[in-house]
Amino acid sequence: MSTEGIANELKMSKEFLDRSTRVLEEADSGYTPKEGMFTVSQQMAHIAQTVDWFIEGGFGKGFNMDFESHIIEFRKVTSLNEARALCDRAYADAIKLIGSKTMAELMEPLPDGPIMGGAPKMAIIGSIAEHTAHHRGILTVYSRLLDKVPAMPYMDAAPTA
Repeated sequence: MSTEGIANELKMSKEFLDRSTRVLEEADSGYTPKEGMFTVSQQMAHIAQTVDWFIEGGFGKGFNMDFESHIIEFRKVTSLNEARALCDRAYADAIKLIGSKTMAELMEPLPDGPIMGGAPKMAIIGSIAEHTAHHRGILTVYSRLLDKVPAMPYMDAAPTA
């Protein structure tokens, strides 16, 4: 597989996220099913933040394990439009970075530690996709609770009830 093919996995993850959350609107930004849970905008901001976190962990200074500070940061996001822009940027940066690497660089081991220590750096791609899928699912549940019908993420088709 080429680095372009690996970067394409990120493109698909982002496309699936966009399709399945397309029914959510700016007016839904503050929705949460229960007090204390993350809002629509916070869920989306968390996705963006985690894409950045994995990229920084694999190809930057390492994994920042101060999760409380991460939560404080994404809880500040109150606009779905802002959160979507954060996701657009995070995914675009990740796709560009992964596409710029050689296969040898992607196969280098992650640093020892609790986050996939010793696994090839390219393992972060699957982790990004899995994490995004988890929160994409949460957002589709939120959509249903708002009486909206999310689109099937794997094809560009009109949603059905």
